[in-house]
Amino acid sequence: PVDRSRSNNLVSAVVEESNRSERLVVAVPPEGSRAKVNSWKTGFYYIAAGARVPILLAYLDYEKKAGGYGPLFIPTGNIENDMNNIKEFYKDIHGKIDSKRSI
Repeated sequence: PVDRSRSNNLVSAVVEESNRSERLVVAVPPEGSRAKVNSWKTGFYYIAAGARVPILLAYLDYEKKAGGYGPLFIPTGNIENDMNNIKEFYKDIHGKIDSKRSI
């Protein structure tokens, strides 16, 4: 878990671990899983960009009772454009408590 009460360079630590590991999978849970947020955290993006690995867009759609994954997304370095593209993928996917969604 992430301790948000202090700075701990988590992005750098995960990038370094990725560079040391032959194989590493990092799962980042969605925003709004505990409380409503107004904007997405970007650590997952910076981890992928720093480690030069793609992001697998995965989902659980509570409304449709379905889960799956979408395309591998390769960060371009243009975070604003990339985040808009990632959010576009998730726009029609619904969690259990949709009022916590920020898209």
